[in-house]
Amino acid sequence: MVKASKGYRRRTRYVMQKRARDRGLSPITRIFQTFEVGEKANINLDPSVHKGVPHVRFHGHTGTVVRMQGEAYLIDVRMGRKMKQVIVRPEHLRKA
Repeated sequence: MVKASKGYRRRTRYVMQKRARDRGLSPITRIFQTFEVGEKANINLDPSVHKGVPHVRFHGHTGTVVRMQGEAYLIDVRMGRKMKQVIVRPEHLRKA
């Protein structure tokens, strides 16, 4: 048997897949959306944009914007009892 890969995007066959009608590049307005500090944002990975993607374990989580970091945002996400900080570009965020 071949050893299972341990890459960054492993086991994401269906998570990182768009529906048939949504295929192709996302609208450019998603890149320009802004978030204020303290605002809630949903992390929703966009498979057509490979830059600034957080780890797949954060897909579907909601967090609070802490600050901007370059073109991306620093988001506080609760995972169980812990708070994690994730750097995400705006293409992968939605207003909550």
